[in-house]
Amino acid sequence: MLLALAGAVLIGLTLGLLGSGGSILTVPVLLYLVHMPDKLAIASSLGIVGGISVVGAAPYARNRLVVWRSVLLFGFPAMAGTWSGAWVAQYLSGAVQLLIFAAVMLTAAVLMLRSRPVIATQADRAAWKIMLDGACTGVLTGTVGVGGGFIIVPALVILGGLGMRAAVGTSLVIIALASLSGFIKYLLVLSAQGQHVDWGIIVLFIAVGAFGSIAGHQIAGRLPHTVLRRIFGVFLVFMAIYIVWRTLPHVL
Repeated sequence: MLLALAGAVLIGLTLGLLGSGGSILTVPVLLYLVHMPDKLAIASSLGIVGGISVVGAAPYARNRLVVWRSVLLFGFPAMAGTWSGAWVAQYLSGAVQLLIFAAVMLTAAVLMLRSRPVIATQADRAAWKIMLDGACTGVLTGTVGVGGGFIIVPALVILGGLGMRAAVGTSLVIIALASLSGFIKYLLVLSAQGQHVDWGIIVLFIAVGAFGSIAGHQIAGRLPHTVLRRIFGVFLVFMAIYIVWRTLPHVL
């Protein structure tokens, strides 16, 4: 359990530092250290990441690093999409969900590591395009059972024109909304199947991870934009490879 708690701190740290990565770590920690079944681990990760994100977003909001226009136009469609994605996920095995997750993660890594393209500013991007981005992100988020920051941060930077720190802060608010929406849907789906999450583990991970998220925010304030982008991209590559390595044998 000590290793699991250390993992909870790391989950919060990555969320506070990168606005992402929490679910990427949460699912493996719950699977391999807490020994949860894959479906329960995927569902519980949404509740844990959603709770930690609420705490992690607070210092960014205080420093005016949350773009509320993006939260409104991107976040609420993402909530609806996540609900739909969670419904679709009941027809997929946990292993297939994780492989889809790894494939999209590698795509996001490529987008973050390459030179930044010339794009419109956040204010110039049409509202309906931002809403469509959010809805599509939400569907994928719910389908693979993760908070979606690894998709949201690149979307806000590449499509929305936000700086990295503003994208991180905004992402945390959107993650909280989308994750909690998907978590509620998963609770209903699991209940219908006679399965139930472990609320003690969820609350413990949120409490421990909250400290890590605050530390991550402090570290992020000392790193330049380009360094954060590169850390984020490299992190995604390694985690995608790890997930494929652990999951592919089960699918085959």
